[in-house]
Amino acid sequence: MKAARFHGRGDIRIDDIPEPATRPGTVKVEVEWCGICGTDLHEYLEGPIFASTTDAPHPLTGESIPIPLGHEFAGVVRELGEGVTDLRVGDRVVVEPYIVCGRCDACDQGRYNVCQSLGFVGLSGGGGGFSRFVVAQRRWIHPLGALGTDIGALVEPLAVAYHAVRLSGAEPGHTATVFGAGPIGLVTTAALRAAGVEQIFVVEPAEVRKAKAHVAGADEVLDPSTVDVPAAVAELTKGRGADVTFECAGIDAVLKAAIRSTRAGGTCVNVAIWGHEASVALNDLVFREVNVLGSLAYAGDHPATIAMIADGKVDPYQFITGRIGLDDIVTRGFDELIGNKEENVKILVSPAE
Repeated sequence: MKAARFHGRGDIRIDDIPEPATRPGTVKVEVEWCGICGTDLHEYLEGPIFASTTDAPHPLTGESIPIPLGHEFAGVVRELGEGVTDLRVGDRVVVEPYIVCGRCDACDQGRYNVCQSLGFVGLSGGGGGFSRFVVAQRRWIHPLGALGTDIGALVEPLAVAYHAVRLSGAEPGHTATVFGAGPIGLVTTAALRAAGVEQIFVVEPAEVRKAKAHVAGADEVLDPSTVDVPAAVAELTKGRGADVTFECAGIDAVLKAAIRSTRAGGTCVNVAIWGHEASVALNDLVFREVNVLGSLAYAGDHPATIAMIADGKVDPYQFITGRIGLDDIVTRGFDELIGNKEENVKILVSPAE
């Protein structure tokens, strides 16, 4: 079968690889749509980062590059492994793309998203969504019901947002500020709106992304190049500050503004993956007892995220800005997202095309 494999920095190739075999307790999924994630872009531009190399294969899969990419994917059940009786061939499903040990303290706590040996399908081995078929353990298979598989490919990034909002404690009556209107900032905004948060402010300088933030659910969009954001948030909240804030950019100045925009006793959630050591003014936390919380991916959030979409609380179609076939993944996918990142949110890839 064809697969888009990451061979190294700037090197993604369409290769012919063996079709994976179904094992007891697993499900073979025929991938219909897979989204290109910001993590995939970082691997392409700067990697290997999360992808394992030949001198350090992943401890659970034993695999290293070249590996198929793609972890935001959904498809149709094509084969059931021995012992799997609660699904049917033809069911539309999304795959929660984890590889975890199941033995460490984090896994014992149910925080498998921070497993000490954490890996992801599409980054650490175990196949990838930019291929025709993926075989995954039954525990990671989530039925989509009546939802289409194009929407299914949006479940993964929306689960990231749902998880962050859940950890923040945001609830109806609260105010929230989201820093950054890239893909994660936009889905976080949508998840906050779905949670019934009363006021949502988004901080973003790019004109195209400002418009997308309003569509996602922002009440106000603040341009940090023209306003003092913490002062503006204070004014909008009658001097209190936001109950919860979300750092979705991975930039020191943005984190500083997010902390200063959080009300006394409030929570600032860091959703971004940082490419450098962050600089934090701890007195900004201490003097107002602001909580800073890290949020990584998701853990047990896929069913609730699917229900959120099925109930019409979020419109996932607003995030789909392109659909392409596998052969065009570099030129019309990766290069398009890198060169026109303000215009694009999520480009979906069909491995069958």
